[in-house]
Amino acid sequence: MSIVDHEKAPEIPWRPNYRVWTVAGEEDGVECTLHYSTLEPGSGAPLHTHDVDELITILEGAVEGRIGEEARTVVANQTMVIPKGIAHGFTASGSVLVKALAYFPGVDVGKGTRYLEGEPPAAYR
Repeated sequence: MSIVDHEKAPEIPWRPNYRVWTVAGEEDGVECTLHYSTLEPGSGAPLHTHDVDELITILEGAVEGRIGEEARTVVANQTMVIPKGIAHGFTASGSVLVKALAYFPGVDVGKGTRYLEGEPPAAYR
């Protein structure tokens, strides 16, 4: 069993004002990925799809989320459930730092991500 100290998790180059750390993944002997993220107001991810499902849990703050044709505000203690292949994106709203966890049932999900708007994050350019 691994215990991951979030303070020591490796940061992944991502987007301006949107930071991402890998909490657990392939290097821990699992076939899934858990990311911890912080988003400053106004930052986020453009519309994109993945080849795997994704769960995004908002720990603090709020995002304006879009899943398919539906747009909603997602707040702390809520989870966006995103089936594989469904277009989605989000932007941190309000005036506080957003803290979130993203779970993927696979490793290196960047290879199976397609951007419908904007550019890939720095780690995948």
